[in-house]
Amino acid sequence: MDEELLGRPALRRAAWMLALSAAIIVLLGMGTVDLLLADWMFDFHIHEFPWQHAWLTEHFSHGTLKTVLTLLATLPVAACAWDSLPDRLRHGRALPAWWRLRLRLLSLCVLLVPAITSLLKRASVSHCPWELERYGGYQPYYRLLEHVPGWVEAGHCLPGGHASSALWLVGLAVFWLPHDPRKAADVGLAALAFGAVVGWMQQMRGAHFLTHTLWTMWIACAVLTALLAAHTRFRAARRSPAMTAA
Repeated sequence: MDEELLGRPALRRAAWMLALSAAIIVLLGMGTVDLLLADWMFDFHIHEFPWQHAWLTEHFSHGTLKTVLTLLATLPVAACAWDSLPDRLRHGRALPAWWRLRLRLLSLCVLLVPAITSLLKRASVSHCPWELERYGGYQPYYRLLEHVPGWVEAGHCLPGGHASSALWLVGLAVFWLPHDPRKAADVGLAALAFGAVVGWMQQMRGAHFLTHTLWTMWIACAVLTALLAAHTRFRAARRSPAMTAA
């Protein structure tokens, strides 16, 4: 745990980028981009989203791919659970410290990204596109931060839950820290791109707006940044008494 994964200057830059990207997503949510994209995906002649029940978007992406990602997510968690067992149950074997730290951080991403996304969805009043009157549903549309009357039924659709099943992969970036930060950034961006594609397929179905996916991507980045910041603080706290004693 004594190895610094990301220095304070890099963490400050990440925090500023999170703040800026959050402001951009808020502005997008207050605008018309969500409706423009949903209109593009909706067929007003047949009054449905053509990709809603397509094999690629429903059976593969929302079914097979989600199952595969869930199974993959259990691997780092299982490794950390095994490493936490008493020595006698592990027959004296243990993960090397290098792997232990990174697998724990990845496992926290596995657990926290979907959990935080799910909790925010439960508190959200935003509706999915296919529930809106505009697309054959029964609910009115309200932009982000727009006042929603109390009589409107909560939609629980923001942020996008399905994308979170892929976006824990941003945690893989820690395996290239601190020795290759450029590679770590590339891995993180690749994971974000993959999560965006998974979210996009839900948008094609009418299950989410663009900003729903963007918020999930933001949550994944915020979770990883918070974990790296917590590790840096914990490391500094452990070193202070040692330096004082010396």
